[in-house]
Amino acid sequence: MTMTHPGLPDYWGVFIIGFMLLSSLWLIARPSPKHIHSSVLSLVNIPFIGSGIRRLVSSRWVLLSLKIFMVALFLLIIIAGLFGTPIAERNIATLLTWNLWWSGLVFSVFFLGSAWCAVCPWDAIAQWLVRRKLWFRAEPNNSLNIKVPRQLANVWPALFMFIALTWLELGVGITTSPYATAAVSLLMVVLATASLAIFQRKAFCRYFCPVGRTVGFYSQLAPIELRPIDNDTCSRCKTLDCYHGNTDIEPCPTWLVMGRLTQNSYCTSCGNCTQSCPHQNIAWRFRPPSAEALHSGRPHWDESWFMIGLLALTGFHGLTMMPFWESWMSQLAQFIGDSGRLLPSFTIGLIACLITIAVIYSFFIEITRRISKTDMEYKRLFASFAFVSLPLAFAYHMAHNLNHLIRESVGMAAVFSNPLGIDTVPLSMMEKHERHMTMWMSQDVLFAIQTGLMIFGFWIAIQVIRYRGRNLIDAGSVNGKPGAGVVKLLPMLVFAVAMTGFHLWLLMQPMIMRM
Repeated sequence: MTMTHPGLPDYWGVFIIGFMLLSSLWLIARPSPKHIHSSVLSLVNIPFIGSGIRRLVSSRWVLLSLKIFMVALFLLIIIAGLFGTPIAERNIATLLTWNLWWSGLVFSVFFLGSAWCAVCPWDAIAQWLVRRKLWFRAEPNNSLNIKVPRQLANVWPALFMFIALTWLELGVGITTSPYATAAVSLLMVVLATASLAIFQRKAFCRYFCPVGRTVGFYSQLAPIELRPIDNDTCSRCKTLDCYHGNTDIEPCPTWLVMGRLTQNSYCTSCGNCTQSCPHQNIAWRFRPPSAEALHSGRPHWDESWFMIGLLALTGFHGLTMMPFWESWMSQLAQFIGDSGRLLPSFTIGLIACLITIAVIYSFFIEITRRISKTDMEYKRLFASFAFVSLPLAFAYHMAHNLNHLIRESVGMAAVFSNPLGIDTVPLSMMEKHERHMTMWMSQDVLFAIQTGLMIFGFWIAIQVIRYRGRNLIDAGSVNGKPGAGVVKLLPMLVFAVAMTGFHLWLLMQPMIMRM
């Protein structure tokens, strides 16, 4: 018997649809502002806690302690996966990886930006193996220091690896195999280590890691960023220790200069800049969560495709957990003669989903270009409006993962008491039902949070359309009235409504439990 989570109630769906309607009318009726005001608050300027924050961000021991803790958990996952019980729901390798970490990671981005990358065990182990230093700078650094080939110096490798990880997760089914979970985890360490041993700095973190790039792009919507406390101090700096490092601290692993940083995309929050800065001029600060998506983000062609890929893959995750998905795959298998594990059918479904979302987005960009009669190059228009897809993907990703996190992480304490699942048996239907009914919060609160997330995603998408389409509106204004120009944004508005409607439909369906 398959256990399912109940979908979002109809009344919440009507509420979201009503908000979408009112927001769309607001976009059409309200002209885009000429100037964008974005206030920030550095944490070191907060009374009473500012000095403590300054000491915390410049301390190497805090990050080192967190890294050691995360590596210890990672090693526990490897041991449990390789030598523990094959029963997924009794083994800490699968529960900790897929039910807690993978489901909760996206929420850490919302509150902490790219902080996960700072304590990533894959990178920590690779660093210790290649550099042979727990913390201090290694000279020589035991790497071939080869420049990353131009063909690989982009996020296409990370996008293809993310698609491959999705294929392994949902198609092959490594989420229900502790051994496969451990094997894939070890593979990521091998890739990170090999990259560090061959290429300059940390090419794996910047170009290849699917998790790191997902965290990086989502962190553009985070309300927190690592930036200079005083920009003038950075402009006067001659040594650029944040980029080059110093005698004790490694250089920036992803080739960033803090004084010129405008996007979170490639910042791994590693702390190198905060510890090497001779002026102690770098700290965390709060900002509006939409700042980068609205104006400071400048995506390249490959980065825009990664954002479209995120939109497609998050929706695909939800689609595969619908009760009717297996029936669809069975029908497709009969049509193509797939008599095995339905893996060819699943692969076709995955590729079809990616192509469909890409074609839909490309179609609306082309319609926007034709209606606006803009001189802007198609690729530039495509890349600029790709930020519309980012909040839509991020909001649904969080709303979807919240079901897994709240409903399927119950019983984690019992698994920690026996992490390898020695002498255990599969969960009975009664135990599954008990886990299903026992939640960290009430179901009504869960539904309310999911509704809030969907509203958040659509509202940010509306703002992105409004701000990034400002030039198109200005070009189409007649006699100072913006109405004629706003019409040019209707295709992207329809795109945002359609994607949000699709995600809402997925949330309102019963969802199959992961394990």
